[in-house]
Amino acid sequence: MTPLPIQARTVIERAIREAAGESFSLRDCEPVTGGCIHRALRVADGATRYFVKLGPAETQAMFEAEADGLAAIRASGTMRTPATVAIAAHDGYACLVLEHLDMEAVRTPEHGERFADALARMHATQGERFGWHRDNFIGSTPQSNTPYDNWALFFVRERLRPQFQRARALGFTGELQRAGERLMDRVPALFLDYRPKPALLHGDLWHGNAGIDAGGEPVLFDPAVHYGDRESDLAMSELFGGFPTRFYSTYRTVAGLDSDFESRKPLYSLYHLLNHLNLFGRQYLRECERVAIRLEQALATHGR
Repeated sequence: MTPLPIQARTVIERAIREAAGESFSLRDCEPVTGGCIHRALRVADGATRYFVKLGPAETQAMFEAEADGLAAIRASGTMRTPATVAIAAHDGYACLVLEHLDMEAVRTPEHGERFADALARMHATQGERFGWHRDNFIGSTPQSNTPYDNWALFFVRERLRPQFQRARALGFTGELQRAGERLMDRVPALFLDYRPKPALLHGDLWHGNAGIDAGGEPVLFDPAVHYGDRESDLAMSELFGGFPTRFYSTYRTVAGLDSDFESRKPLYSLYHLLNHLNLFGRQYLRECERVAIRLEQALATHGR
């Protein structure tokens, strides 16, 4: 790993000292795999370990939004999240210091069952409107959370449209944008007979943002929290590898899913595929076009 600049070491040490009230001296520092937005580190003074996200000073707003989401999930009493130790910015760097948790991936049938039960209980935590009390981020992409009473309008205006606009600004035009415009006009047709309630969502639920701690308790991290349709968390969970089969069967048993979930799943997947296109580039373009076109064509005949 490239050695940490002295300014970065200083901001981490100072943040931990001020928050923990102890003379922390950063002795051990090693990279943690899995992150693609920030530099992720495991730091220690020889006795106490912390997990740290490090970025340029302007990422402080992202870290504050992440800490807010972690606190909301933890307050639901359904999932464990790493406790926030400190957020700080100094000398051109920002850091988020979190409790270090020993975890493993949600990979066994038993893990899947525990995780599904906890997620179902988290989704039972409901808000008054769709959205959130503050804007936040999906990866490094700003995510608007203006509250709405209508979920379909919220999803089009606060989720899909900004992603399509960002894609256009990055040069992804043509059939993607044509299909997107037609699709967004037709999204309400998917909700004529389905009225989701504003459920507490992780918002970026894939297997890389979940774990099981040493005591067997489900853990969530890296959230993009808001109140929304719980189906959107389930749809996202199937992208990029998915969870064990037992997770999905248990969730259906505990919480149930609407019979038309499969028809809405591509809509929710498209949001995250567009975000990956905008963050990571052209390798996601073909899949975005495929999903947008198929969904738009399906909605063109919906209800006929």
